[in-house]
Amino acid sequence: MSTFDERGDAFESKYAHDQTLRFKAMARRNKALGLWAAEKLGLTGEEASAYAGSVVAADLEEAGDEDVYRKLKADFDAKGVDVSEHRIRRTMDELLAEAIETLKKDG
Repeated sequence: MSTFDERGDAFESKYAHDQTLRFKAMARRNKALGLWAAEKLGLTGEEASAYAGSVVAADLEEAGDEDVYRKLKADFDAKGVDVSEHRIRRTMDELLAEAIETLKKDG
């Protein structure tokens, strides 16, 4: 195998690894986001866990964060919970950063 092929394989491996970490980080973020939202919606225990799972599932609807944002905003609006778009998006960003850090620490 040439050096060029080895470098190509290394880049492919790194890309696959990075994509796996991103998927895991997004899933962790969405679970934490779901628990955060559940608290705001007055859900506890099993209801909160189920809601967090529904937020994780919502992220599978389309690429990006808009599907998750729309779910949270619609659920907040339906229950009359006043949470701004800015607050939701900021929490999404903060929880993603925390999820990434946790994954880095866990190795």
